[in-house]
Amino acid sequence: MMLGGKPAGRHTEQHDIFFGIGESPKSLVNEINSFWPEAKGKLHVDAWREVTSVNGCRVEVIVKAGGVNVVNQQKLFFINLGGYQEGLFDEPHFKVITAQPDKAKAIAYAKSTVFYREVHFPGAESHIDDKYGIDVDDLYEIEEILPNDQKQKYALQIAPANTELPEDQIHLGYFKLNALP
Repeated sequence: MMLGGKPAGRHTEQHDIFFGIGESPKSLVNEINSFWPEAKGKLHVDAWREVTSVNGCRVEVIVKAGGVNVVNQQKLFFINLGGYQEGLFDEPHFKVITAQPDKAKAIAYAKSTVFYREVHFPGAESHIDDKYGIDVDDLYEIEEILPNDQKQKYALQIAPANTELPEDQIHLGYFKLNALP
C-alpha cells in the first residue's frame, strides 16, 4: 500500500510504502496506524495491490504452523527508484517489486526498467532513493520489512508458475482508512 498523510509541521503530503498480510485492506488498519504513528491516524491509501504474481512467479502466503519451513529459489524485493526530468521541480519515483534470487539480480532488474534508463539527464541521474547510484542499502527484501507479528506468523512462498498468471490489479485513488474494502 502507498500511504499518504500530512504530519504536523509539513507543507506537503508525505508518502510511504506499507507491506502487510491480511484478509483485506481494511483488516490492516491497526497495522497501518502502528506503522506510521506520527500521522496520528490521519492517513489515507493512495494505491494498493494484492501481490500474487511477480515476474512469472506465484506468490502465496503460508501460515507458519507445525514447523513449516519454506525454502524459495526467489525472494521478493521492493525498490524505490528516483529520477529527474529537465524543467520539472520534482523527483518522480517508480516503485518496483521483483522476484529475484538475490539483491544483485534485483538491482540488475531495476536498472533494466524504462524509468531507470530514461528518467534522468546529465547531472541528475536516476537512482535508488537516499544514495547516489545503485546501493543495496536502498533495496528491501519484503519478508524482512513486514510487521514483526506477521513475520512470526507467516512466510511467503514464491514459485515459478506453470501457466501464465494474470497481472495483479493496482487500485488507485484516495481511500480513507475507514472506507477501505
